[in-house]
Amino acid sequence: MKDSFTSEIDQIDVKILRLLQQDGRLSNAELAERVNVSAATCHRRVRRLVKEGYIRGFRAVIDPDRVELGTIALVGVVLDRSTPESFAEFEIVVKQMVEVLDCHLVTGDFDYLLKIRVHDMADFNRFHAESLIALPGVRQARTFFAIKEVKDGSPLVF
Repeated sequence: MKDSFTSEIDQIDVKILRLLQQDGRLSNAELAERVNVSAATCHRRVRRLVKEGYIRGFRAVIDPDRVELGTIALVGVVLDRSTPESFAEFEIVVKQMVEVLDCHLVTGDFDYLLKIRVHDMADFNRFHAESLIALPGVRQARTFFAIKEVKDGSPLVF
């Protein structure tokens, strides 16, 4: 467990972060009770954690199969140029693509690794033909399909 950030937040803040990460729907009263502070204090602390960027947002975790987005493709992308401008242009466009859940600048054989969710293989084929290969500066895209999702979206451990 890392403690390098503890000079900025205390153990109550850490407990709040851990509890909200497990269940973001906890009411302020429930959260305050679990960390043993008043509701007003808890509310102020959560607001501060949001303002300071410790909490980036709150959202529901949706079952991808229930909304017919059960196919995962991991795509390694190589750009034709390794310049700050080509990276920036690629990133601007990829951030707008709703099918792309994650995009990471990586080391190794690829410049970027994308995690994409689509309905099925035909949907990915359409996305690939219409959007992926049209991304600015893309020289090569290598696709890997997930056979089974073993672990996804785990909480941070700190």
